[in-house]
Amino acid sequence: MLPAARDAWIDGARLWANPSSPHAAGRAARSALEDARARVKAALGWQGEVIFTSGASEALAIGLGRAKAVRRLASAVEHDAVWRAAPDAAAMPMTDGALDPQALAAALALPGRAVVAVQSINSETGTVLLAPGDTLADQVRAAGGVLLADCSQSAGKTALPDADMVVVSAHKLGGPVGIGALLVRDFAMLEPSGGQERGYRAGTENLPGALAFAAALDAGAMEAWTTTESQRLAFGAQLGAGGDVLRLGAQCSHIVAVAARSISATAMLIRMDAQGFAISAGSACSSGTLKPSRVLQGFGIAPDVAKRTVRVSIGWNTTPADLDAFAQAWVAANA
Repeated sequence: MLPAARDAWIDGARLWANPSSPHAAGRAARSALEDARARVKAALGWQGEVIFTSGASEALAIGLGRAKAVRRLASAVEHDAVWRAAPDAAAMPMTDGALDPQALAAALALPGRAVVAVQSINSETGTVLLAPGDTLADQVRAAGGVLLADCSQSAGKTALPDADMVVVSAHKLGGPVGIGALLVRDFAMLEPSGGQERGYRAGTENLPGALAFAAALDAGAMEAWTTTESQRLAFGAQLGAGGDVLRLGAQCSHIVAVAARSISATAMLIRMDAQGFAISAGSACSSGTLKPSRVLQGFGIAPDVAKRTVRVSIGWNTTPADLDAFAQAWVAANA
């Protein structure tokens, strides 16, 4: 967590009362919660509504499960949480690191309103699938559909893409675990469920989390990170000396997927962990399994390469010295 977010969480814990209670302490908590909501909207440049959730997985479940649509479409490389929220979603194939435009157009032309889920940045490879200025939302809306952008890996780092619903996770941008948001252009897009959050999410609001979420956004733009974009890009290039860096279309600078020369991803995780480096194979929600990565399969990565591929992520407090030390250890392990 960013220090400012941690401090805000502690302040929120001291202030805590049920924001739905009508007594004075509850009204003070409600005021603080709504201030946090306004700050999240302002920091993200969002003009619609904000529903606080327990994280990205719940935001996806609400957006996909309660959207006023009859069909679900998703890129073939979406996070596992998308397929748990919409197990019947049609997987849209990828071409050269991007959604296959012809396949998407054909799927959108079928009868019934569709909600289309697409990551802004893929969590396993760092591939940019939906960037600010992209026209995918126009295509989806022209067909009468709704675009849901999973911005877990990009919110607070880059501007949001044009979308009807946006998923955000606080701990991906220096905030605490257990808080996220579903940004909705218009509540009319969703079926209400009753309860809190204007009746769109039941459960007592996480006031300390919301305050820390807002504080992280206020303090955590990538310009304040301890590494520059050029340093992060150079780091990715360094890893190529000890393996194959996967470049699957446009690429962000804070996530690198790299395949070891001959060692399995599991063995490489153990080797690097012994030297004090925490990396992963696949997303954190699925990296404890022995199943092949659905994402790498969706990108068309050969099974042999996928078995050797790890994800290396850079955070706000990763230093240039950390990058150099890891690159040296990675190259040595693959010598």
